[in-house]
Amino acid sequence: MKKLLTIVVPAFNSEDYLERCVNSLLIEKARLQIILVDDGSKDRTPEIMDQYARQFPSHVQTIHQKNKGHGGVINAALKYVNCKYLKIVDSDDWLDFVALKKLLDLLERFDKENETVDMLICNYMYDKVNAVHKKIMRFTTLPQNCFFGWDQVKLPIDQYLMIHAIIYRTEVLIKANLKLPEHIFYEDNLYVFEPLIYVNKIYYFDINLYHYYIGRSDQSVNENVMLKRIDQQLTINKMMIIFYKNNINENTDLGRYMRDYLKIITTISSIILIRGNSNYYLNLKDELWQYLKVNDPLLYKNFKNTLLGKGVNLPGKLGRGIASWVYSLLHKLYGFN
Repeated sequence: MKKLLTIVVPAFNSEDYLERCVNSLLIEKARLQIILVDDGSKDRTPEIMDQYARQFPSHVQTIHQKNKGHGGVINAALKYVNCKYLKIVDSDDWLDFVALKKLLDLLERFDKENETVDMLICNYMYDKVNAVHKKIMRFTTLPQNCFFGWDQVKLPIDQYLMIHAIIYRTEVLIKANLKLPEHIFYEDNLYVFEPLIYVNKIYYFDINLYHYYIGRSDQSVNENVMLKRIDQQLTINKMMIIFYKNNINENTDLGRYMRDYLKIITTISSIILIRGNSNYYLNLKDELWQYLKVNDPLLYKNFKNTLLGKGVNLPGKLGRGIASWVYSLLHKLYGFN
């Protein structure tokens, strides 16, 4: 069978989760190129990977490298991608095997019909530790069962395109000349954000494909961990601001969507800093907004006049308390970290 999709699995000290992830892919291995990347692990992760490569030599490939972080893993794996489409699956997450089969059937149909799509969007699930009800992120405002462009992308503010939702055509990533920063967290936002300028043809496939395993205290998206690594979140946020300024026409449909994406990231940075509840973190928030104002005054003005912008800049202790309360309410509703 023709291999249709490359799945890259970045892994660092993932011995507790890796087998669940890889086993979810092997049900459809004949149509997949599976690249397992060990990012300098100190546990049994390299050994587990090599076992898979020995058992499935025509389907599973392993890469071992010194620790470079999630971005460094993706940079390394891109050199070995052989399929038309690419999906990143983190080693503590997994894919639904029934949905994966449907996805590959769709890609096979595209191939037979000589069709291509630049970005394919699927649903993902917040598979939170100990949660009874799993929140599924579906994109019901998007057209279904057809190709569409940015003029038809009308997403609510809570449905921005995280890495879990998207599959890129490999050629899009090549055109983007994607080089992610190493040794830094939250670079997955750059992975989604920067290639969007080469995306013209989009397809939404309403299947619950990705299980986003969340809720552990050591995860990068845990609020306390984000606060400790807030310098890295801010670095990525600022890189996105500069990329938008230098590359995007805000008067286009694509520019509108990327502006909304940037609003969400800036809001996340701001609310985490507010919840840090100290002058140090509040000063960092002010510096972020000043950075936006200096580098892109029009974007700054647009942000400040939106509900999100006003919400994270409410004055005084009471204003910050209201912003924090709204965040807590959304957290309870969505369970996003």
